[in-house]
Amino acid sequence: MDPLNNIVTLKNEDYHFLLRQLDKIPDSMEMIGTLPPETYKYLCVVGSRAYSSYGKEACEQLIAGLAGYPIVIVSGLAIGIDSIAHEAALKANLKTIAFPGSGLDINVLYPAQNIDLARRIIEAGGALLSPFPRNLEGVYWAFPVRNKLMAGISNAVLLIEGAKGSGSLLTAHDAGEFGRDLLTVPGSIFSPLSFGPHKHLREAAIAVTCSEHILEVLGLTKNDSSSMPNATNQNLFGDSLSADEKRILESMSAPIERDELIRSLNLPAGFVNSVLVELELRGIISEKQGLLVVN
Repeated sequence: MDPLNNIVTLKNEDYHFLLRQLDKIPDSMEMIGTLPPETYKYLCVVGSRAYSSYGKEACEQLIAGLAGYPIVIVSGLAIGIDSIAHEAALKANLKTIAFPGSGLDINVLYPAQNIDLARRIIEAGGALLSPFPRNLEGVYWAFPVRNKLMAGISNAVLLIEGAKGSGSLLTAHDAGEFGRDLLTVPGSIFSPLSFGPHKHLREAAIAVTCSEHILEVLGLTKNDSSSMPNATNQNLFGDSLSADEKRILESMSAPIERDELIRSLNLPAGFVNSVLVELELRGIISEKQGLLVVN
């Protein structure tokens, strides 16, 4: 059976927690494949369709340097930097998910020349996601909609190249609107493809010249095994944790709001908060974008 025929419907409550933070999101979306765990860091990579050799090499090299880390590469399946990002992720054995600017029916999936890439994304444990009707062909108005979802589901957005008027600049704008970190690769001052990156650098985007810069923004330390998804709290901190601390950390397998965590534990709020303060002081947990996460 062709994996692209296995379309399922996601309801609002099934969305990634970062998407659920947005004010305006679709009530449902369709998906093919598997959404990677929320404990992974999601990095949206966008850029020009008419990319340069420099942009291609920068994209490939930066993503290759992320191999071995719990990172998901998010992009739009389009021709250009999007496709290069997906391909680089697959080559680095990273999970990747795509938001095509169309419905997910194989007869309309956009662009048609990337259908094989879409299959390989699914087979590698990634996913295709679409808020559009299943049979909707790729139309101009759909791309800004999917761009918002790409930025919204991600911890950070990386802009590789983008000429004036490029759709990738919309995603970069959405990153700022949603409070996501915006990273960008500096380019040649003589290239029109540098318009977007240099514009956002002037507006306080984070310059990226190596993979380590991305890891820093995502809160991942180079060669830090504690960042890997298979590590358990008990493995990381051993006997230094009390029984109550272990119980609380076990309830934080995914990022969670403080009040929701307290309700789930059925323990006095003051006691839980005191334990959380101690865990935060020891660097075991932190609070990011209103959610408690295990470091």
